[in-house]
Amino acid sequence: MAHKPVVAFVCVHNSCRSQMAEALGRHLAADVFTSCSAGTETVPRINPDAVRLMKELYGIDMEKTQYSKTLDKLPPVDVLITMGCNVQCPALPCKRREDWGLEDPTGKSDAEFRQVIAAIEQKVLALRDSLRNGV
Repeated sequence: MAHKPVVAFVCVHNSCRSQMAEALGRHLAADVFTSCSAGTETVPRINPDAVRLMKELYGIDMEKTQYSKTLDKLPPVDVLITMGCNVQCPALPCKRREDWGLEDPTGKSDAEFRQVIAAIEQKVLALRDSLRNGV
């Protein structure tokens, strides 16, 4: 069996965008890559709006399978995806790096959250297809 790439989704607090990306990676692309997430800092719990909307939209309960963690908890990473945090992310060894430039929906309306979730879904699907095709 060929090596399944490890994709790490990273943002500052590992509480919202990176957590949703990890969950969608597991939900939509587990056959192509292994999803994980981390931040440069942690928070006590994942963003409750992210948890609620991911459960509502996809039936995914992030509180049961995920928690906020720091970069040192990541396995060796093949693909590093930063969320667009407007901070300098630490360098992690990887074969490929992308910045998705997503706005943080924390504290914003459900409509804005849904837009970010939809953008993450499209980007996860595109990444899945790219990795499946060896790009």
